[in-house]
Amino acid sequence: MKIIKEIAGRIFALWAALVFVITMLLILLPFLLFSYFADEPKKTNRWAAIARVWMGAYLPLIGCPLVVRGRKNFVPGETYVVVCNHNSFMDVPISYPAIPGGNKTIAKIEMAKIPIFGLMYRTGSVLVDRKSEASRKESYLKMRKVLDMGLHMCLYAEGTRNLTDQPLKSFHDGAFRLAIDSGKAIIPSLIFNTRKVLPASKAFFLLPHKMEMHFLPPVTVQPGESTVALKERVYQIMLEYYVANAKRQ
Repeated sequence: MKIIKEIAGRIFALWAALVFVITMLLILLPFLLFSYFADEPKKTNRWAAIARVWMGAYLPLIGCPLVVRGRKNFVPGETYVVVCNHNSFMDVPISYPAIPGGNKTIAKIEMAKIPIFGLMYRTGSVLVDRKSEASRKESYLKMRKVLDMGLHMCLYAEGTRNLTDQPLKSFHDGAFRLAIDSGKAIIPSLIFNTRKVLPASKAFFLLPHKMEMHFLPPVTVQPGESTVALKERVYQIMLEYYVANAKRQ
């Protein structure tokens, strides 16, 4: 059975890669027409709408439908710092279109160099060179600008993928400092089953499975609250929710 699973995982990965390329080429022209030549925030809003159509077709085609819960926690007209857990490379493709309205995420600058895909990646991301202190500082200012434009800012507070056996890794400060400095509330968000679909321990391997993304009620910054206190408060909310719901998946 293990050998069959390994072979099946490679076959599904090949299918997913082929479908990804084909569907990406199909939405390339609409992306260029309706997103690339527009100004911000219109450009990002249009790209988010296109991405929802794209992933709405792509994910079921590869046997990985997405269930989203809690969109009602986004109040129309409000912008949020969306804080997600991070288990797999599949997290960004599902979180970006799942978040209601236009949004950007923080992303490694290397990904923007990929032909064609890099154009789309740059539109939906605030790029950062993690090796450069200047780039990290500049990216923080850009994230503030994203919120000022009326877009949501999505951050994976664990920093990198969680490769441990724990539900969550410790959180970095960035998302919580951003919420305090901007005065924006945080939407805690939990992603389930992407590790089953695209495990970090295997190269070129994918298994079909239902995925879920749950948006929790907004967490507002309390007067005088420190970055550390806010980070710990959101961490506990997300940890308790993840543990309580992981067994249902």
